[in-house]
Amino acid sequence: MTELKTQPNFNAGHRERLRERFLKSTIGTLQDYEILEMFLFSCYPRRDTKALAKELLRKFGSIHGVLNAEPSSLLTIKGIGANTACMLKLLEDIISRVVIPNKKNFDVLSNWSAVLGYCRTTMGYKSIEVFRVLYLNRNNLLLCDEVIQEGTLDRVAVYPREILKTCLNMGASAIILVHNHPSGDPRASSDDISMTKHIIKTLEPLNISVHDHLIVSHDCIFSFKNVGLL
Repeated sequence: MTELKTQPNFNAGHRERLRERFLKSTIGTLQDYEILEMFLFSCYPRRDTKALAKELLRKFGSIHGVLNAEPSSLLTIKGIGANTACMLKLLEDIISRVVIPNKKNFDVLSNWSAVLGYCRTTMGYKSIEVFRVLYLNRNNLLLCDEVIQEGTLDRVAVYPREILKTCLNMGASAIILVHNHPSGDPRASSDDISMTKHIIKTLEPLNISVHDHLIVSHDCIFSFKNVGLL
């Protein structure tokens, strides 16, 4: 999709007023469309970005939804080009690094709420199923955070032997499985349970533990461990 062409800046006064409101207000005061509108200022120096911000929210439901949207989906919005899609994905990456500032050697089990927040931020609003694995050492420090597969709206293929191979390469002693349910219902399906058992069975002979399997939606997280499935 081609970027919107720039026009004479008739909106400079509005932009300046919005910036002043933002700088003088507390966090959370501005509406979501105003936050997106301001972010888009840098992408469109001379264009009214309010309508574009509102269209992004209408299409993807929330700021989280916009940031979690695939670049190909962002490009379907009239006026969103490759540069703007890249900037939005860059912002998603920045936020994920703020949630867990130093993922390398991060103590996962001692900072569980941060882990849950990170999973919701990076996966809760995805439009397709994504499967990631957190690989831990014997002290439960994070060795690697890897998205191992992306699927469709309601399924993703996972290969336990590939997880085992990475565990061996990383020297991991334990893992945490994470995937999302774009439907919004985080409850484990029979396929989810069967797949988890298969992964446990594959890792068990080498004493590699599965600490938990988290299923993420936009407003909650289902834990296999908490409900007794692990």
